[in-house]
Amino acid sequence: MANRPKLARWSMSKHQWLALIGGISLFIWGLSGMAHIAMVLFGPQQLEFMPPKRPVDMAGAAPVEQVLARAGISKARAVKVVVGKDRNLLQVTETPQAPRRYFRLDTGAELANEDARQAEFIARHFLKEQRPVAEIVQQRAFDADYPWVNRLLPVWRIRFAGDDRLTAYVHTETSSLAAVNNLTKTRLQTVFRFLHSWEWVPEELNWLRVIVITAMVGSLAALAVTGILLLVAIRRGKRLPGSKGWHRVMGYVLALPLLMFSVSGIIHLVQAALEAPTSQLRLSPSINVANARYPVERDWAEIARGLDVNALSLVEGPDGRALYRLGLAQPGAGAPKGEHDHSAHQGHTMPMGDTAIRNARFEGVSPTGPALYIDAATGKPWADGDKALARALGRRFSGAPDSAIRNMEIVTRFGPDYDFRNKRLPVWRIDYGAPVNATLFVDTTTGVLADRTENWQKPERYIFSFIHKWNFLFPIGKVGLNAVVGTFMLLLMGFMAGIGLWLDRRRRRNQKPLAR
Repeated sequence: MANRPKLARWSMSKHQWLALIGGISLFIWGLSGMAHIAMVLFGPQQLEFMPPKRPVDMAGAAPVEQVLARAGISKARAVKVVVGKDRNLLQVTETPQAPRRYFRLDTGAELANEDARQAEFIARHFLKEQRPVAEIVQQRAFDADYPWVNRLLPVWRIRFAGDDRLTAYVHTETSSLAAVNNLTKTRLQTVFRFLHSWEWVPEELNWLRVIVITAMVGSLAALAVTGILLLVAIRRGKRLPGSKGWHRVMGYVLALPLLMFSVSGIIHLVQAALEAPTSQLRLSPSINVANARYPVERDWAEIARGLDVNALSLVEGPDGRALYRLGLAQPGAGAPKGEHDHSAHQGHTMPMGDTAIRNARFEGVSPTGPALYIDAATGKPWADGDKALARALGRRFSGAPDSAIRNMEIVTRFGPDYDFRNKRLPVWRIDYGAPVNATLFVDTTTGVLADRTENWQKPERYIFSFIHKWNFLFPIGKVGLNAVVGTFMLLLMGFMAGIGLWLDRRRRRNQKPLAR
């Protein structure tokens, strides 16, 4: 190849020119990336995977309509039966930000300040923590310790006594552990925010942050490209001695990963700058609970005969009618299969052990099986079912007719399109064409829009998921994935950044001073 020497000289000059800034950049983003991996692998972990479950038995319960009327509740955003510490309770969400209200099923009596106690019960359920609570506060906004990526608000922030400052963030509407921190994880998060995403930069200088990070991370991409060109242009029969030989040999293995990390990181940074990511969670409009006139408790024995009901909620169906939704327990405990696994209600083994729970937390398990519906005004079965309600929710949140729907399917595990931070499973995925051009994920349990992704955002999500976070390694589990990524990061910092900076320093020291 006649142009090979010319290509080698050009590539070598650019590679050496970029060495200093690229080596420093690789240490900055490599070390902060390792901080994130350390949080996943060694951070505090829930010891119980599934939320608390108890069969629902409404026989002998106080009439729901009367309970709510006595409490002065005519409309509510969500009404459902939840598992409490000692018994099942009726939970009512009147407004998105207010603490939820609770009522005993047997007497209808309201339990004052129960939302905080419910949050503590859920935290102890997941963490198996027996220490006393040092602080419990309702948090209504995201902050540095509980950023927007956690999606759920409001949450209860519960800090347990102890020097480790173990803190649980609990979302009582979904009975979920939204996040868990301790002192070590908080410090690692600080390192990540400071070095990886540069959140210390003032908002008014965000444009400068994007430019500087793009330039520094772009130098890594340029180093990877010029390194690949050098490997192509300069062929060697045997390895060079010393560190230079190791730098070149490891380039065959590490150039592509470096290019993947840097280019996908820049794409993610630029898209986030163009449109700041926010939580898409939306509750349905208030339900007229006065329409729930049917005494479901009176006929419960007949309604639930032969069924294992583990969830009951009041939702608004098409045409504004109030419906009782009966969630049925899975025939066996479920473990994740595929993202759209329609056999997920057949029953599988639950994750056991720390590693299995860490993997399953990110993959997801649907805690409920199929659902049945009863007209809350007449008591007649509503045969249209879950898919019809999901379609109605799609119309409500998209404003588009059913004719705009391109595809619908139930999602029973987390994936790149709908990840673990949403916490809700199962949900319905609804793909819309024009004029919406987006995918909506709706939860029929309480009529919630769990997430929304515009079509133009999807390529970046896949790039970030598979090229930056290496989720193509999902078959080996989240722990194995992070171990592999961490190994590559250590190799990059050692053989590329470390040796590269040492070679650059030696080259600069050996250069002759310019003549005056």
